[in-house]
Amino acid sequence: MRQESSLLRKSHFLGTKIRNMRKRNHLTMEDLSARCVRLDPESAPSVSYLSMIERGKRTPSHAMLQVIAEVFQKPLDWFLDDAPADEAIVPAKGNRGGISGMPLEPGFLFSGDILQIAIPEMLSQTGISGRQFAQLLIRAYQEHHQNHFPDLERAAEDIGNKQLPLSLEDMLDLAARQGLKVHWFQTPKNESGTHRLVTSFMEAPGKLMLNEALRSSPTRMKYDLAVHIGHCVLHRSDGLIHEMSIGPGAYELDPAQQSSSVNAQDILQAWRSFEASFFAGALLCPKVPFRQLLDRYGYEVDAHRLAGVTPSVAMRRMTVVSPYPHWHYFDAYTPGKLKAVYRGNGIPLPWGNMREVADPCQHWSVFRMITEPKQGSAAQISLLDVNGQPRLYCCESVKVTDLAGNNRVLCAGIDLNPAMAAQGMDATAMTQELKQLCVTRGGEADIPAAMRRQLLMLARILNIHWLERGLQQQARLICSRGAVCPREPGCYSGCSRS
Repeated sequence: MRQESSLLRKSHFLGTKIRNMRKRNHLTMEDLSARCVRLDPESAPSVSYLSMIERGKRTPSHAMLQVIAEVFQKPLDWFLDDAPADEAIVPAKGNRGGISGMPLEPGFLFSGDILQIAIPEMLSQTGISGRQFAQLLIRAYQEHHQNHFPDLERAAEDIGNKQLPLSLEDMLDLAARQGLKVHWFQTPKNESGTHRLVTSFMEAPGKLMLNEALRSSPTRMKYDLAVHIGHCVLHRSDGLIHEMSIGPGAYELDPAQQSSSVNAQDILQAWRSFEASFFAGALLCPKVPFRQLLDRYGYEVDAHRLAGVTPSVAMRRMTVVSPYPHWHYFDAYTPGKLKAVYRGNGIPLPWGNMREVADPCQHWSVFRMITEPKQGSAAQISLLDVNGQPRLYCCESVKVTDLAGNNRVLCAGIDLNPAMAAQGMDATAMTQELKQLCVTRGGEADIPAAMRRQLLMLARILNIHWLERGLQQQARLICSRGAVCPREPGCYSGCSRS
């Protein structure tokens, strides 16, 4: 009883502090309540009770406040010190996407009419196809919006009723409801060789051809079905023949004949392919149920088995459903073949996906997983200079083999600097200190114990288990190109420290 009275006397800023901590960590009330339930079901607040606490209409019990404090890795007294929360430590939103923008001046040169004339000539002279340019535009749009496309989410939820998981039988039934009739073929359509495999294509009207190879991979078959269902729901009358394939150098969606210069058909087809692919992920991993699943399992990649999807679909959807917005995702076949890229946290590319570079940094986790014989998953803490300042990243990489027998590496990661700043840590000083330590020790160094404790607290707040595993490894210096390698000596001859 004495504890409850003490709480009441010291609770002037309690609701405000809990609300600020929740928002600072991008959690909804439902998220926070669910995290508390997993720690202590008896003492956890319901969503409605949490709302009343934040509005100052209720005071939590001592046990309930202890659970909330554990979620945010704060001592109990922090909530009860009679001082208002420091609003200044909430980080401002930075630029989104992987490439910094530029001012379009003088503005008259960037009018729609002038760009329509200049862009086709620019593409023809640089050897970039209209479809590649469309993919670049779409990726920039996707990264700018940090993967939030609520209209596509709703369209998928209307079809799948937010069911997780969806079985293969469920998917075949949904396809049939869209008027699709499944037929099978045994050889790749208009393809030879073993490295690229056409897995499915649509023949108008409503004739869906599936490769027999899909029978050995129900999760990949479900994805193909989901994409074609997406085309039916979103673009029923587009009249295009949609084809899906796997393999290095292949677009996963619609590798149809494309012109050497930009045209409206290339842009439209690429956009519709993106929409159908996003729809497929939202159908197979609906936002709220999948977010709850990932939260229960600490964002482990193995959660894909419980969702009944491929690791690729699960890792891409992580970047969408996570309450933490600062994610990146790579899907790579070889150092020169990035098949899919997402950089909602602005991380530079380790290599291009339109051209190969002569000096890719070999220390990126996704690169090491390709070139080293390691199997399974691997977490890595990395330091990378971005706009002249070091940033701290953690990623989880997984090596998989596709239906055509090609090895691939999937990589999902986060930028830790915004999370550090949100907890009042000096992200700039910490990353500078760790970078200097790595430079003096040849490029890799153990994370100092005090810093590891702070980052471990961060891992538990974010509820990302592979971040905890990464902290047990040495931190590594990485760079965007060998020419700016920060290591001493550099990895390539002639490299100089940035």
